[in-house]
Amino acid sequence: MDEIKIKQCQISDLNKLIDIGVKTYFDTFKELCSEEVMAAYLQEAFDKDKILSEINNKNSFFYFVYVGEHLAGYIKINIDDAQCDLKEQNGLEIERIYVKNSFKRKGIGNALIRKGVEMAKDYKKDFIWLGVWEKNESAIEFYNKNNFFEIGTHSFRMGDEIQNDYIMKKEI
Repeated sequence: MDEIKIKQCQISDLNKLIDIGVKTYFDTFKELCSEEVMAAYLQEAFDKDKILSEINNKNSFFYFVYVGEHLAGYIKINIDDAQCDLKEQNGLEIERIYVKNSFKRKGIGNALIRKGVEMAKDYKKDFIWLGVWEKNESAIEFYNKNNFFEIGTHSFRMGDEIQNDYIMKKEI
């Protein structure tokens, strides 16, 4: 397999980031929700101004992951006040980790988790946390294999639906 490379996203990557965000989210969850709910969520979550604001936030970091020259996925990492829920100063949040279906089960997710661990150490954080939809069994299994454990739940709005996410934590 080609080399896995991780590259920080810049403002000039905005459209590419939106495109891969929409594609990977849609491909991951299209079978699990209605077209209307999916369309509403994608429009809101990947709004150009919203993503631009997130890229410009000094406490949020987006990284593309490439396999050879092929864009395979991305990760969004938050620290300090950019975190969605816990907002603990000693924690780092992985808000999004998405990989194109054609690149799954090739070590890319593990490389992205390692990037999160590396950043947590660089920023002197004690743990990494994330939210994962309770119905996303393959992701839950993946996170368990990477030493994340469930510490609670929170609600997640997708369109008009309220869904339940597990909050999972990994000590550094």
